[in-house]
Amino acid sequence: MSLTGAQKKIAVGSFLGWSLDGYDIVLMLLVIPSISQLFFPSDNPVFSIMATFASYTITLIMRPLGSVIFGIYGDKFGRKRSMMITILGFSVATFAIGLLPTYAAIGIMAPILLVMIRLIQGIFAGGEWGSGAVITMESVPKQKRGLISGFLQSGFSFGFLLAAIAFEITTWMFPGQMFEEIGWRVLFFTGIIPGFVALFVRLSMNESPLWAEKNKAGALERSPLRTIVLGKKYRKEFFLCAAIMTGLVYMYHGSISILPTYLQQFGTFDKGDVARIMIYATASSWIGMIVTGWLSQKTGRKKAMLVFVMMSVALSVPLADAILNKTNLVIIYIVVFAFVVSTASGPVPAFFSERFPTQVRNSAAGFSYNAGLIFGSWSPLIALSLMSSVEKSMIPFALGANIIIGAVIVIVPTMLSRETKDDEME
Repeated sequence: MSLTGAQKKIAVGSFLGWSLDGYDIVLMLLVIPSISQLFFPSDNPVFSIMATFASYTITLIMRPLGSVIFGIYGDKFGRKRSMMITILGFSVATFAIGLLPTYAAIGIMAPILLVMIRLIQGIFAGGEWGSGAVITMESVPKQKRGLISGFLQSGFSFGFLLAAIAFEITTWMFPGQMFEEIGWRVLFFTGIIPGFVALFVRLSMNESPLWAEKNKAGALERSPLRTIVLGKKYRKEFFLCAAIMTGLVYMYHGSISILPTYLQQFGTFDKGDVARIMIYATASSWIGMIVTGWLSQKTGRKKAMLVFVMMSVALSVPLADAILNKTNLVIIYIVVFAFVVSTASGPVPAFFSERFPTQVRNSAAGFSYNAGLIFGSWSPLIALSLMSSVEKSMIPFALGANIIIGAVIVIVPTMLSRETKDDEME
């Protein structure tokens, strides 16, 4: 069963928004080793890096608030309207980071302004996934949900891939000290470009047919968030989804997100090496999520997720060791590492959307997804702390052990959840 032109436009529009989210959020990860001393100067480089990581983490932990605001808005006034606002908000915020003065110019106000913009960016970014995921799942045929779910979820890794390519080009154009002076600013300025592309596609998108039908019948929920959190009917589903996302976020940000710092701070990789490696890693993660989503349509959402999570438990430590030791097959190890460890979330847009009715779906799916960031987003800081406190030979074990913690968090609520592959959305 193929998709109609209108369905393809919705899927692409949602994918582009999630890609921009990945692109904008990830730019900070790629430049942390370069700009940490510009905003958080210190004699201890690890402290500066951890402080900059904290400003990145702030963006993630603000996302639940954004998902509440725009989830309620999307349930009441439409998914499309919500998506138009969010895409503009966080792309402008990314551009604004490139304009920030450094600590040397204005002192303590530099990190304060950085944190404030990251807070605002997190709120807009928090509303993006929920609206995009549910409008897509509500618009495509049941038989295609798994594959389209993986395609949509892979958007973040695709944005990461574009960011890695932009990072490599920028480091080539502004080598050495020039990158610390101007290159990182140019990198953030580019964030406005994919934002306008996504906005252009969304202008011609249709509204979700399920939401439009409920709206026409006057059957929308007046207080969707209260119904989800306080009502007994959806509370269990909500908390299981939030727990699953806590583990998945912990795994992703404890592997792919920390990889540039892992390679540069604890390994012997330079900026050029890191840029090229991240291109391979994010391309592998992008493809892996599509594969996991496709697999979920064949085997079920739960089985597909659990297979990849179990593989992560078995392979994360040996792969982390092989990567850091710069073996001859390092690129192959990077590709396998990213494919296995970061892609279990492929079925999530379908798995979460299938659990809630249209009246509360935007709020429930979006809030539960982003609620996982409250605890899961601390994974890079925990990994960095663990790796900084052990001897060099134990650093890969510290990274792998942190990933395994996330995997265990995923396994328990996933096994307690019901399968939804064959559920009709209403």
